[in-house]
Amino acid sequence: MSKDASKTRPANQRGAARLAAVQALYQMDVGGTGVLEVVSEYEMHRLGKELDGDLYRQADPAWFRAIVSGVVEQQRTLDPLIRTSLTEDWPLSRLDSTLRAILRAGTYEIANRRDVPVAVIVTEYVDIGRAFFDDDEPKLINAVLDRIAKRVRGEDKKQ
Repeated sequence: MSKDASKTRPANQRGAARLAAVQALYQMDVGGTGVLEVVSEYEMHRLGKELDGDLYRQADPAWFRAIVSGVVEQQRTLDPLIRTSLTEDWPLSRLDSTLRAILRAGTYEIANRRDVPVAVIVTEYVDIGRAFFDDDEPKLINAVLDRIAKRVRGEDKKQ
């Protein structure tokens, strides 16, 4: 394995962890599943495994756990950040559950993972948004996370 390949591998596993975290948060939101149950299910049966003919990419389990549990623990502070970054005619409750999960996970990382550049976080979650949505949602994800980054870190994704 080349040095470059070894450098990209953890990032790829973090990207897979982000996607899995969004899926887990969605599952918790829609199905009322608890955090311990959903994390255990993903780690035992999904991350890096095949399920119902779908192969889940190997993901960084610690990154996955940190996002899911962090969003749950900090939802009372994350949701107001998101709400005030949306236009007044789009309350958080009106958003699709997947979109809410993406914004919560992205906001958690912006607020808590200062070791990760804003540009990386925003780009990763916009890409996740593109996997689920064809319309304006990826643009909304970009705009909202960028506004949050400016407020929380005093920077935007270009820095």
